[in-house]
Parts: sequence; structure tokens; C-alpha cells
Amino acid sequence: MNDYLVRALAYDGQVRAYAARTTQTVGEAQRRHYTWPTASAALGRSMTASVMLGAMMKGEEKLTIKINGGGPLGTILVDANAKGEVRGYVSNPQTHFDLNEQGKLDVRRAVGTEGTLSVSKDIGLMQPFVGQVPIVSGELGEDFTHYIVTSEQVPSSVGVGVIVNPDNTIQASGGFIIQLLPGTSEEVISQIEQRLSEIPTISNMVRDGMTPEEILEKVLGNNNLKVLDNMPVQFQCQCSRDRIHNAIVSLGTAEIQDMIDTDGQAEAQCHFCNENYLFTKENLEDMLETIN
Repeated sequence: MNDYLVRALAYDGQVRAYAARTTQTVGEAQRRHYTWPTASAALGRSMTASVMLGAMMKGEEKLTIKINGGGPLGTILVDANAKGEVRGYVSNPQTHFDLNEQGKLDVRRAVGTEGTLSVSKDIGLMQPFVGQVPIVSGELGEDFTHYIVTSEQVPSSVGVGVIVNPDNTIQASGGFIIQLLPGTSEEVISQIEQRLSEIPTISNMVRDGMTPEEILEKVLGNNNLKVLDNMPVQFQCQCSRDRIHNAIVSLGTAEIQDMIDTDGQAEAQCHFCNENYLFTKENLEDMLETIN
């Protein structure tokens, strides 16, 4: 099944909700970066939350999320946009620990709890809008909840989860965001809180084949939900040979000549997707001609 995201309202417009299945998307990131299980869980949770936050934007708007909790995983960096496209990487992809006391991947230990989660939103203005909050959990779902409640001033609940196969591939990945809009009744709040305390984990729901719509029905009740729309979700990097070419040209003649004299070539690797771009001596000489 292909990955996708749904947007919905519930309880006669009192609640806004998002849910996404991201198994293939996170699987592509795992394959490209060869992340080990704990790192996969941390990156997958971050990418899933990011793609749902991206769905709250519009047009060509995009966001960048940076998480560093001081743990051995290092920095998690994720880009997402309003079209369901997301990419991401971690500083130390081969990070893994034994399961924690709950028998789950120890994401908290990998991420750490002494640092920040920051969200930079490019909404077409001169400068991006940046919101930053301290890491409160390291499990990431709680941390994204803290960000939305603190920076966006919207009471919310974020659930994200990843299950990793014994061979390191991704078995299931997905998430949801529930947001209470102004004027939500206490009765509705109590019902949602009760349901959130009773539902299976989000990763188990995805593993068991539940669709994003069914996940939201589980959280909010099928009689209370109105699905607005859906869109595909995918790992998508913005790098290209042309962009790297233009970046090298922008360095100027002296720098390009030094590449020719020193290495006889230039090689660049994209951090987000691990694609390698090789420019031969002839390629570099052609660049010099275009500049001159």
C-alpha cells in the first residue's frame, strides 16, 4: 500500500485531525542511509511528524525541523512541504541500543533529553519563522506535542511510531495529530482523552493494516469524523546534478581551477539522500569556459 496522509475534522468542527502512513517513505530513508533500528525509529518518527506539520501549510511553503537532544544519535534534520514530500537524515545513522524497559526501541536514549527541537517555516517572507522548544521527552511524539502547544498555541496530541524488521527494514510507520480548536467542549475533550488512553500504539495500528482514516476513527470515533481530503506521501529530495553544477560554478574560476589541479575532479554527496555526484576534469573545464 502506498503512503498517504488524510486531513479531517471531527465533532462538528471542534477538532482538527491528521493521520499518515509513512512505511515506504521511512523505508526509503532507511535504505538510503542504512540506519540501524533505534536510529530508524527516531528518524521515522521525526519524518512522520514533519510531513503532518507540512500538511498544515499551503502552496510552496515548506519547513525544516532540527532536533538535537545531546544524545549519541546527534542531530536529526528533516525537510517537508505542503505537498507530502519529505526528506531527512541523522548525524549517526548506525546508532542502536537494547530495548528499553517497555520492550521498545530506546529512542529516548539515542536522542537525549538535553537539547532543543526547532521548526523553521519558509512561508515566502524575507525571513523564515522559527519556533524552538526544549526537548521534554526524547521519545519525540511528546516533544512535537510540546512544540505545537507551546509555539502554535494549539492544544494537541501527537502520536508517531515505527516498527523495524530484524533485517533493519521498516515494517510499519505512521502517525496522527489531533488538535482542539477554540471552543471545544469539555465533554469532547474528555472523550478524546479517554480514547487516547485506550487505543493501541500507532505503529501497531499501521502494522495491522489500518488506514489513516481508520486510525482517526479509532482515535475520534467513526461517527464523529469528517475526512476532508488526502494526499500521497513520499521521500523526495530536491538535490540534482544541475543544482550541484550551479553550486560549483558559483565558487568561481580560482576554486574550480584548484579542484582541477589538486584532484582532477569534484565529487559531492547530498546529506539528505546520499546521492553522489561526480564531475570529471572535463566537466570542470567546461564550467570554466562558461564562466570565461
